[in-house]
Amino acid sequence: MQFSKSTGYALHALIHLAHTERGRNVGIKELAAWLGVSESYLSKIMSKLRQDGIVRAVPGASGGYELARKTDEISFFDVIQVIEGRQHMYECFKISEEHHPMFFESEILEPESPDGADDRECLVKKVMMGAERHLNDYLRKHTIQSVLDSASACSGEVTHKKE
Repeated sequence: MQFSKSTGYALHALIHLAHTERGRNVGIKELAAWLGVSESYLSKIMSKLRQDGIVRAVPGASGGYELARKTDEISFFDVIQVIEGRQHMYECFKISEEHHPMFFESEILEPESPDGADDRECLVKKVMMGAERHLNDYLRKHTIQSVLDSASACSGEVTHKKE
């Protein structure tokens, strides 16, 4: 499993915005130069973050981008969902229970659902979805602020939550 480079750039851009002095917007040129990517590529990433309400674009000569939420309200999970999309990491293909009963839970809670489908869950899917839940919980716990806090602990610098 690997997240796209766009996700990494988005997270680093948000941390950079969070670390800038309060009230100062960061232009796309500055942000792209800092990240070492093209302005057009970064603009697409920032547009997604703007559409989802994570950043806001400030027009004008001294415009640029700023965070639209507090740093402790922007989780890694939120950013990944915006950049990577809101789908499950694992999609289970349909396997015949008749030919492969070992892949399904042996106990049936409901014999059949109203639509006629069997409610038994594929055991491979169950494991993969459990792993995804753990990963998502971990990513929800880590915010832009938690990264700033870790960085300041290493450097002795004090960071403040951006409102």
